[in-house]
Amino acid sequence: MNPPPKRGKAFDRSIVEGPIKDAVWKLAWPTMLQNIIGGLQGLVDHVMVGHYVGYTGNAGIGVAWQIFLVVIVFVSSMFTGMGVLVARFTGADEHEMVNRVVYQAFLTAVLITLFILAPIGYLASPALLGLVNATPEVQAEALPYLRIMFVFSSGMLLFFMLGGALRSSGDARTPLRLGIVMTVLNVILNVILIRGLGPIPAFGTAGAAMGTVIAAGLVGGYAMWKLCSGTWVVAFHRGMDWRPNWEIIGQLFKFGLPTGIQGVAMNVGGVILLAFIGSLAMSAQAQAAYVVSYTQLFSFITWTSVGIMGATAAVAGQNLGAGKPERTAQAVRTAAGFGLTLAASIGVAFLLIPTLLLRIFGMTDPAVTELSVQLMRYLAVSGLFITVALAYTGGLQGTGDTKSPLYISLVSQIVIPWGLCWAIQTVATLDPGDIWLAIVIGHLTRATLSVSVFKRERWREIRVAVGAAQA
Repeated sequence: MNPPPKRGKAFDRSIVEGPIKDAVWKLAWPTMLQNIIGGLQGLVDHVMVGHYVGYTGNAGIGVAWQIFLVVIVFVSSMFTGMGVLVARFTGADEHEMVNRVVYQAFLTAVLITLFILAPIGYLASPALLGLVNATPEVQAEALPYLRIMFVFSSGMLLFFMLGGALRSSGDARTPLRLGIVMTVLNVILNVILIRGLGPIPAFGTAGAAMGTVIAAGLVGGYAMWKLCSGTWVVAFHRGMDWRPNWEIIGQLFKFGLPTGIQGVAMNVGGVILLAFIGSLAMSAQAQAAYVVSYTQLFSFITWTSVGIMGATAAVAGQNLGAGKPERTAQAVRTAAGFGLTLAASIGVAFLLIPTLLLRIFGMTDPAVTELSVQLMRYLAVSGLFITVALAYTGGLQGTGDTKSPLYISLVSQIVIPWGLCWAIQTVATLDPGDIWLAIVIGHLTRATLSVSVFKRERWREIRVAVGAAQA
């Protein structure tokens, strides 16, 4: 007689039974480290392309990545819905339901990638680049990069899916290990493909995209083998129903789509701020200050805070699924405390050594340095608000309330910054400090609303149900 199929190792019950601080930190630190490593890999791409291709290559990657990011954030939003279901069923110790949910997310991602994202993205890439008014030189660098990313994005989506599934089921270290391997592979491949090596020609900007998709594809293939081997907490096995389950897929989009719309809205908010910065008297210097101080240095706060958000979502969802809502609330407060400690530490560096940090990016122009230092002072405060906002956003999303963070983001990241800048520009002269203040007020509003909505505790009444299973 054949042995029964392996359906995954046992769940880590310390998430719902052990000390809450240990549970949050167990999932938070690997996720934060993974985000930092992944972010640094993007910096390496820009450094290499800038050195071997030039600034048009950097601009091409930047433009193409912004377009791809909007699309991929929306498509991968269903993984948030998957995380809600996986965390709930993990907390309820429904192992087979976890496997079914992850398989349906995998099946949906493959179908979307192969039959929607790849063909439409390939054909629409020139028009999308035209929408952002990229110069012909930049479009020439961006077009092959964008098309490669669209056509071969399945490995990256699979990596995002597995990371979310494993983390939501209590295993954050495996995604970290996979992320480290993928980053190392990516860097090695980029060294070869961007500049060329031996008989391999230099592909330039396209080589950066090739390195990314090949690394993601290799890691994704290994992950599929591990899923089928039954050695992870999530597993695909012979006894599963391989057909599409429209009830589960509907739940994925029900909980996930608001997160996708939220991601698009956040990108729109950034474009609006860039438009106001472009209207300033010293627009070029202010844009340089914004790019380096906000999108690069401030990322060290957002990377760690997003890691805390993911860990909070998993712990909150598992404990609600286990019927322990008090532990859910306690987990969110604990995560916010961790985030504040980290954000305050980075904020102190912004205040004490801003010029040293700016020199890393070659920022030596006096006007740009002055504006950057000014912005970093605002960001040292703003980081405290954004980390609290993201911790409580994780609590809301992990318990299944994915709509409230969407509405909060629309108000705090679009309406308030746009409204403040527009009002000042209408009645007076808009200065860089006004835009920096609008950023802080937007983050303060997001934190205040996120905490207030979570404390109303309507998330206690949210139920997820698939067939006979309910959590």
